[in-house]
Amino acid sequence: MGKGYSARIASNPYIVGTFACIGGGLFGLDISSMSAVLNNPAYANTFHNPTSNAQGAIVASMPAGSLIGALSVTYLGDKLGRKKTIILAGLFWVIGSIIQCASINRGMLVVGRIISGLSVGISSTVVPVYQSEIAAPAIRGRLVSFQQWSITWGILLQYFVQFGCSYINGTASFRIPWGLQMIPAIVLSLGMLAFPESPRWLVDHNREAEALEILADLHGGGNPQDELVVLEFEEIKSQVYFERTEGAKAWSDLFKRSVLRRVFLGTSLQMWSQLTGVNVMMYYVVYVFEGAGLTGRRANLIADSVQYVLNVAFTVPAIIYIDKWGRRPMFIYGCLVMGFWLYLVGGLQARFGEMGTVDGTATWVVLNNPAATKAIIVCSYFFVCSFAISMGPASWAYPAEIFPMRVRAKAVSLSTATNWLFNFALAWAVPPMLQNIQWKTYLVFGTFNFAACIHFIFCFPETAQRSLEEIEDVFSQGHVFSAWAVSRSVGKKDLSDVLAHKVGKESLDKSEGA
Repeated sequence: MGKGYSARIASNPYIVGTFACIGGGLFGLDISSMSAVLNNPAYANTFHNPTSNAQGAIVASMPAGSLIGALSVTYLGDKLGRKKTIILAGLFWVIGSIIQCASINRGMLVVGRIISGLSVGISSTVVPVYQSEIAAPAIRGRLVSFQQWSITWGILLQYFVQFGCSYINGTASFRIPWGLQMIPAIVLSLGMLAFPESPRWLVDHNREAEALEILADLHGGGNPQDELVVLEFEEIKSQVYFERTEGAKAWSDLFKRSVLRRVFLGTSLQMWSQLTGVNVMMYYVVYVFEGAGLTGRRANLIADSVQYVLNVAFTVPAIIYIDKWGRRPMFIYGCLVMGFWLYLVGGLQARFGEMGTVDGTATWVVLNNPAATKAIIVCSYFFVCSFAISMGPASWAYPAEIFPMRVRAKAVSLSTATNWLFNFALAWAVPPMLQNIQWKTYLVFGTFNFAACIHFIFCFPETAQRSLEEIEDVFSQGHVFSAWAVSRSVGKKDLSDVLAHKVGKESLDKSEGA
C-alpha cells in the first residue's frame, strides 16, 4: 500500500472494475426501500397517509438530490479525482440513511432522501467514468455494465430485507431496513482506499509516473514495458496534450462542434432510459400489480420479489455479451421489445379493467379476472427482463466512453443529471398518472420506447471494443443522421500506428518551429 493502493487488487481487472459499482447499488437500495413500504400500514401511519401527489413528492426527493449530486461531479471529479469523489459519495449516503432511519415526519424523511440522493447522483456519475478510464477496451462495456447489475442487486437485497421486516409490528418494519442500507456505503468508502486513481486523470494533472505505474499494474502485470500498457499510455498522453492545446476546460467546451453532438447523444440516451417506463415498474410496482387485480399484501410482495429476481438474472447476459453484441443493437431491439410489452399491459388493462377502489382509493383496477391479472403480471415481468438485458447496462456504458478526456467529467455529469431530472419528474408524476389516466400511462411509455428506437437507429454510432482515444475517430467520421454507416473497424489501432503518429507529429512540430 506504499503506492496508495493495493497492486494485487489493481492487477485483477474485474475486482478493480467492479468494486466501485457498490455506488450503483445504493440507487437500487433506494428504489426498493421505498417501493416495499407503499402498502406498509406503519409507514402510512407514521407519515400521515400520503396522497398520491405527496407520495410522489417523497419518492421524487431522492432523484432531486441526485440531480444536484450529478452536477457537482463537474467540479468534484476534476478537482478531487475519481477515487476520492467515490469515497465522498459513500459518506453522504451514510448521513442520509441515518436521517431517514430516524425520521418522524415527512420533512425529515425528505431531507434524508435528498442527502442520500446527493450520494447516488455523485456515484452514478463518477463510477462509470472511473470504470471506463481504468478498463481495457475489450472488457470496458462489461465492467461498466456491472453498474447496472449492482443496481439490480441493491433493489433485490433491500427488497428482501424489507419483506422480512414487514412481519415486524410498528415502525421498526421500515426503520431497520433504512438503517441497514448504510452498511454497503461504509464498505465502499473504506474499500476504495485500496484502489488506484484513474491513470487518465493523473496524466491530466501532470502525474505521469504514477499513471504509468498504475497502468502497468492494471494491464501489464506490473510491467511498464508491456505493449498494451505502452499503447494506452502513449494514447492517453497524446490525447491529453492535444486537448490542452485547445484551451482551458470550461462549460463552453461542451458546446463546441466536436463535442456538442456527443453531449446531445449522452443526455438524450439518459432521458430515454427513464422514459422507457422502467421506474414505473420499479418504484411503483405495488401500484401496478394492485391495479392488475393482485390482492393481499403478502401476494403483492411475493410477485414484486419475482420481478426483482428476474431483473438481476437477465442483466447477466448483457454483462457477458455487451462488448460482443455492441451498444446499438441493445438500444434498438431493447426499446422495440419494451414498447411491445407496455402496449400489451395497457391493452389488457383497458380491455379488462374498470373503475374500482384499492385501499379506499378510487383507481382503475382489474376485478375478478385471474387470467387477465396473471397476463398483466407476466407482461410486466417480460418488460423488466427486456430492460435488464438491453437498455439497463448499455445506457451506463455509452455516455462514459464517448466524450474527450478534457470534458469527460462535465459531460458525463450533464448526461447523468438528465437521467435524474427525468427520474425526478416521473417519480412525482407517475402516481397521479396511474390515478387519472390509468391504463393510458402504459401506452404513453410504450410510445416513448418506439420514438427512442428511431433515434437510436439514425443517430447513435457503435463504440464497442475501442479505446477511449480511438472513439474520437468514430465521431470524426460524421454520419450524424446515418450512424449505421460507421464501420465497427473505424478507429482500431495497434502500437505501431500510435508510435508512428507520435513520431510524425513530433517531426511536424519541429519543422514548424524551425
